[in-house]
Parts: sequence; C-alpha cells; structure tokens
Amino acid sequence: MLNSELSLPVPVIVVEDEPLIQVRLKEILLDIGYTSENLLFAANLTQANALLQKHSTSFALVDLGLPDGNGLDFIKTLKKYDPSILVLVVSAWSTEDAILTAISAGATGYVLKERDDLEVMLSIRSVLRGGAPIDPFIAQKILKKLHIDEIETKQHTEIKKLEKTEVLSKREQEILILVSQGLSNKEIADQLNLSRYTIESHVKHIYRKLSVSTRIMAVDAARILGILD
Repeated sequence: MLNSELSLPVPVIVVEDEPLIQVRLKEILLDIGYTSENLLFAANLTQANALLQKHSTSFALVDLGLPDGNGLDFIKTLKKYDPSILVLVVSAWSTEDAILTAISAGATGYVLKERDDLEVMLSIRSVLRGGAPIDPFIAQKILKKLHIDEIETKQHTEIKKLEKTEVLSKREQEILILVSQGLSNKEIADQLNLSRYTIESHVKHIYRKLSVSTRIMAVDAARILGILD
C-alpha cells in the first residue's frame, strides 16, 4: 500500500456500468488504502443519484458513457450538492470535447480506461493530493489543438486587417485617423492643406465604404476592422 501520506475521503462513489471495470477500480482503491465498506458502486445515473441521497460522499470516480445518460449529469449534481467534492473521470472517451466539457462541469481530473492500473492509481492519488491530472494523450491533443487555433486566429486577424485596410485609400485612412483624434473637417483640412469640401467628400466616401452614417460609427468600425490599430 502507498497510503501513508494520503488523506482518504470517504465514502467513495464509483459510477461505472461495466462489472469488470468496477472490479478493477475496487482493487485499485483497496491497494491505495480504502476498505470495501467505504466503496459504493453504481451502474447507472439512477443508482448513483440514489446513493448520493443516502450517503455524504467526498470523492467520486465517474464514467461518462452510462446506460441511462451521461456521467456529466452526475458530476453537475455532485457539484451542486457540494462544490468541494473531488471527481475523477475514468472514461473511454478521448475527445477534446469530452474532457473540456467534463472539466467545465466540475471534474477534478480525467484518465482513460485504457491506462494500466498503475497509471489509474497515480491519477487517483494525484486527485487526493489536490492535483488535477489529465490523461497525457488527451492533454497532448488539447495543447496541439490550442496551438493550431492560436496560429489560425493570428493568421485570420492579419489577413482580415490587410483586406479591410485596402478598403480605404491611404488618404482616407489618414483622414480617418484624424477623425478618431476628434478633429473637425476644417481642422483636418488645415492640417492636410486641403479644402474643407475635399475633406467632406473623403468623409462621405469613408462612410459609404464602412457602411456607417456618423463619425463615431466610422471610428468604431475602423477599430473593429483593425484599420486604426
């Protein structure tokens, strides 16, 4: 046993519909230091909710794919019952959506069923120590996805800026910058050595190109499009 430095919250509710996985998780929990009388097993959401009505739990192992629904519902119920309850998801689902949804629902950690007993045990021990273990396979996928999304967002922003900047001529951009500084048409005309009527004509063109009708709207649209960055 490796339980000397661990605080073992009891009882533990294990929500798992596969009998063999139930047996496996029980053996792992016993190896950590739990006793059989402190382990409660449910094969579906109905049984899990019934156990929660009878027992004040502090720790739960929850599968997501259950015969009568999604383990996420039980996680949400646990967190409403007591936000401090520790929840480790032990599931075969390995998609980014599954892990992110589970974490958002209140799961403390997430490990795949395919991991060997030692890895599952380490995840449980990590949760009991205050950690938030995420299966390495899923963590790698999420990090890769976040990195790709970040690159795509930056590329999209740059392309969008280029495209929108080209909507206005350089002179129109220059005038719009002065408009954003609060200058009147006459003040802009004086600064650029142009006639007031020329400035008014440019402003009208800016309105039309940006589909706005006021100076404030023109400035706001330009900022959104990145023209005034």
